[in-house]
Amino acid sequence: PALIEEQLKAQSLPVQIVNAGVSGDTTAGGLRRLDWLLRQKPDIVVVGLGGNDGLRGLDLQASEDNLRQIVRKSQEAGAAVLLLGMMIPPNYGPQYSQQFRELYQKVAAEMNVTLLPFLLEGVGGDPSLNLSDGIHPNVQGQQIVAQNVLPLLRPMVEAASQKKKAQAN
Repeated sequence: PALIEEQLKAQSLPVQIVNAGVSGDTTAGGLRRLDWLLRQKPDIVVVGLGGNDGLRGLDLQASEDNLRQIVRKSQEAGAAVLLLGMMIPPNYGPQYSQQFRELYQKVAAEMNVTLLPFLLEGVGGDPSLNLSDGIHPNVQGQQIVAQNVLPLLRPMVEAASQKKKAQAN
């Protein structure tokens, strides 16, 4: 989030990013914290949850329902939503991995939100771009992740900025 904020500000886009993420969190934890975030009246909510659900083999329907509730509540609060899709290793079998990947597509389509299909594209599975845990991006990997997000987030920020300008006039 800090890299993305820095890069958007460098493009003269008025942003203040609140990193509401918690390392190791699940979709259920994100849903529990959502009301706190929405009280800050964000223009955009970037949802990057679910990876820990998948790594723990949690019930996919519960994860999907949690994501759907996060998106719905964010939209009801007036925020645009960017959903960051994840993929997981095949530890729980190919069917689980495929259903996990598809749940992001399903939620995005049903809730009419922008989807980045795989947040870690170009980073996931590359030991040179991840910390020793093999899961979290290192400094170089974080730069790539930011570049994955920016093309989808930038137009959302521009639209929110235009909307605020129009409301002020």
